[in-house]
Amino acid sequence: MTTEDMTAERYAPEHTPRLNWSELTPDVFKAMLRLDTAARKGLDPKLLELVKIRASQINHCALCVDMHSKDALAAGESVERIVQLSAWEESEHFYTERELAALALTEAVTVLTDGFVPDAVYEKAAKRFEEAELAQLIAAITVINAWNRFGVTCRLVPGHYEPGQHA
Repeated sequence: MTTEDMTAERYAPEHTPRLNWSELTPDVFKAMLRLDTAARKGLDPKLLELVKIRASQINHCALCVDMHSKDALAAGESVERIVQLSAWEESEHFYTERELAALALTEAVTVLTDGFVPDAVYEKAAKRFEEAELAQLIAAITVINAWNRFGVTCRLVPGHYEPGQHA
């Protein structure tokens, strides 16, 4: 064994997914893809990716954090703004008022343990988005939360996604 081998830090082994749900339930998977496509219509691609990353961070879906960070970078998003998402409330100056409203709504819809989406959060988003666009945003937040639940439950493995693949 060389000195380099002894001092080199090794990565933990990659885990194995529990279940390949998309192959076992192809009709559900295809329906999710259609739902995802419908939910994203009319939304700014960068905003959509920020929302998807943030919901995925909250839900601890490593596959979706990986996927949507890569898609955000491919769409022209900055590394700095992606990195700051986990602390967006402490780094508001990185985001527009629309993005802040969308991120707050994302958190409220994703974390329903408080029992509801607060009126103040909803009203802030309603002021920044037209009604149809707000409905699309709520749909997109709901859809990424569904994807997260598949990813986390089945322990899907991050790191292999290439931008633009979309599942």
